[in-house]
Amino acid sequence: MATAQPPVAENLPAPAPVSQAGSGTAAGGGQAAGGTESPAPGAASGGPPAQVSFVCQRCGQPLRLDASLTALDQGTIDELTAPLVSGEEGEGVRQEERGRQDSRFEEAREDGVIRKLIPAARLTSVESGSGFTLIDADGRDNPSHRLKVTSHLFDIMSGQTDVDHPLCEECTDTLLDQLDQQLRIIEDECKDYREFLEKLKLTEDHSTEEQQLQTQLNKLKAEEKELMRVLEQVETERSDIAREVVVETAESERLDQEEEKYWQEYGEYKRQLLELEDDQRSVDNQLRYAQYQLDKLRKTNVFNATFHIWHSGHFGTINNFRLGRLPSVPVEWSEINAAWGQTVLLLHSLAKKMNLKFERYRLVPYGNHSFLESLTDKSKELPLYGSGGFRFFWDTKFDQAMVAFLDCLQQFKERVERGDTGFCLPYRMANGKIEDTGGSGGSYSIKIQFNSEEQWTKALKFMLTNLKWGLAWVSSQFTHKP
Repeated sequence: MATAQPPVAENLPAPAPVSQAGSGTAAGGGQAAGGTESPAPGAASGGPPAQVSFVCQRCGQPLRLDASLTALDQGTIDELTAPLVSGEEGEGVRQEERGRQDSRFEEAREDGVIRKLIPAARLTSVESGSGFTLIDADGRDNPSHRLKVTSHLFDIMSGQTDVDHPLCEECTDTLLDQLDQQLRIIEDECKDYREFLEKLKLTEDHSTEEQQLQTQLNKLKAEEKELMRVLEQVETERSDIAREVVVETAESERLDQEEEKYWQEYGEYKRQLLELEDDQRSVDNQLRYAQYQLDKLRKTNVFNATFHIWHSGHFGTINNFRLGRLPSVPVEWSEINAAWGQTVLLLHSLAKKMNLKFERYRLVPYGNHSFLESLTDKSKELPLYGSGGFRFFWDTKFDQAMVAFLDCLQQFKERVERGDTGFCLPYRMANGKIEDTGGSGGSYSIKIQFNSEEQWTKALKFMLTNLKWGLAWVSSQFTHKP
């Protein structure tokens, strides 16, 4: 089936300046926006011509119309307005239409064609600022006639289809593509209908088919009867199962209650178990800590931790108290007395650890006023502390106390050597003197009278060294014993 293509208007490369023509709409749906030049009657000579053009009814772009659209003869108009019929009927319709139309394209025609009639556009002069209408009743080449012919053409095209005209080239191509697609779909449907019709024509022996259908119907009725019997049986079984479901539901509810009670008891026991496990871990941690402390205490040397014997220059020190004095370093007697108190306490502790009882003297640790007590004369006390001064140097009790302390240290040495023949103190002690066996070989008195402070200080330093060796031996022998 042939399809008449509508006239295509070319797109303008860019919209021209639009004249102030108001919002008037041209016939056929086109809006006057500038394009074709037409001189305005009565305008001043040399003035710019008024411009009228059409826009695309889809994208709104201004259009440049072909000159052939303004010159249409009566035959072309009859072909555009004639209905799509064939044969004599079509010819009669065309003659009737041709008799109804005149050659001037009157605005009011009764040719049976449905059109959208839009009044002529009202144009306004750009320069004068006052509105006027372009009217030319005589000439066919004036802009008013061209506008009327073009509008009438677009009115015919819009009335024949569901699409408003004019259209630009791109919109026309899009429309043609859509129509082609619809045509292909309709042709495919017609092809399917023809094939189905041919299949129906090829069907034969309708009576045989009816007998087959009756046989199938009887068979289906028999199956229906059998299925109804099975259905009744199934309904009976369903009633029995429903009663069983009620019983089982009650049993399930009872089991759910017992399960809930069980989980409550389980949660309570679990909580108690966690608390007991926490208590157990706490006790284990305390036990490990106590064991760690016990092992640490067992490895700790109490004597080394309590009595730190070292040296500071020419002085021997015990717990950072210097024992002795020099002319250049006059140590206070309070520090010397404190050092003697620590020394007496150390020897007394070592002897107690070894169950050693001294023969002639008893050590009495009493801080910085420690002393020795004579076992032969209970009333005799030998002080191991002094205050200095002239009278002190003539008092022999302090020297006697130091000699008695050295005698006790000698007894400690002898007791150790009886148990360990390989043990020997570094400095020999006898009669209140200490010999430097490993050095100069000299002998230093522990007395302060008739003695220099340097020799007395060195003798005290050697005495502390022997005491440190004794402390180390006792620590090695009795560290792991209670």
